[in-house]
Amino acid sequence: MVIASIDIQNGKVVQLKQGSQLMLEREDAAELAAEFDKYGEVAVIDLDAAMKTGSNDELVKSLLRRADCRVGGGIATVERAAELVSLGAKKVIIGSKAFRTSGDSFGINTAFLEALAKKIGRERVIVAVDARDGEIVVDGWKTPTGLPLIESAKALEPYVGELLYTCVEREGTMTGTNLDSIRSLREAVSCLVTVAGGVSTLEEIEAIARLGCDVQLGMALYTGKINLADAFIASLSWNQAWQEGKLLPVVAQAPDGQVLMLGYTDREALAETFKRGNLCFHSRSRNKLWMKGESSGNTLKLIRLRADCDRDTILATVEPTGPTCHTGNWTCFTDQRYTWELLQNIVTERFRNPKPGSYTATLDDERVREKVMEEAEEVCTAKTHDEIIWEVADLLYFTTVLMTRAGVSVVEVMAELDRRHKK
Repeated sequence: MVIASIDIQNGKVVQLKQGSQLMLEREDAAELAAEFDKYGEVAVIDLDAAMKTGSNDELVKSLLRRADCRVGGGIATVERAAELVSLGAKKVIIGSKAFRTSGDSFGINTAFLEALAKKIGRERVIVAVDARDGEIVVDGWKTPTGLPLIESAKALEPYVGELLYTCVEREGTMTGTNLDSIRSLREAVSCLVTVAGGVSTLEEIEAIARLGCDVQLGMALYTGKINLADAFIASLSWNQAWQEGKLLPVVAQAPDGQVLMLGYTDREALAETFKRGNLCFHSRSRNKLWMKGESSGNTLKLIRLRADCDRDTILATVEPTGPTCHTGNWTCFTDQRYTWELLQNIVTERFRNPKPGSYTATLDDERVREKVMEEAEEVCTAKTHDEIIWEVADLLYFTTVLMTRAGVSVVEVMAELDRRHKK
């Protein structure tokens, strides 16, 4: 997986060389997050919080609503980490707190990490092992700890799902990373490892992927030295690909999770997918590139791609513009499931293009609110199993109409429920 980094300072996206020298600054964090999300998780780092000079909390929260984010920067309590997860963070990145036991004493903070893993799950915990010449450094890389990288990584593993290794002496320099130290770290632990610091070529990304590690990109991405689409393609396990290392399977799914089809891709088809914004494949029968829907018009608009744990299968989340299967069925496996999202799509279409006799199209704000209150009362007074089903269906329908008129999506409501579940 390729992870794009958004470092925030004073409300702006920045890139620092060696953690201090400002190299670039921009103000389009929201747009960047939405774009980066197509390729993988986004690393959002609040530098002000990390340096204890302020906070960019509201901006971080807004980015969590736009992309799959892992968040770091000044997370020093279990409560703060849990709050970020409840707000939508996929993972949290812990820095100095993981290595400071008390005062100026350094070691693995097992008490904190154990409590953190118990609260949010170790699979959501990333510890940043920032190392200069093989020694862990903290406090924005200013303070050496005397802790060796490899031994520290081994000690951390029971409490984390992932390690974020930054080769500090290479960070922001685009001079190449240290493959030998990455290899040593990869061989020392079995948890996930993401590498940052100095990565500047696609060849390096391929080499890091072959070692079984993910890559986090910053300076090379923002300066245009590496294109994110090319980086995503380079990070995949083409050496494990089907048919002499040429093709990887792609599972296409709708936003509600329903599987639409299975196809195969190669480097060319993936590049075209990113270029066109619609899912493209390599046809095994015709031995050529093809875009889904190029003749029928039933395209699959790209939302995001995710590689699996072995990087040899791709999950593509797409927005179908019509039936996916050549037979006319909604999917290549079954008919379209009736979901809450589909109900809202139907309601939306009724308002956009009212059909003669459509009841939905007649519902204005006042009327639909009256119906929600009426149906809620009927749910409460329903007695039998079947009555409750009937009345809840009515309530869900009118609630969906109310949401749609207010511009609230099912996805937003489900995301809020997910956040509450993680508290």
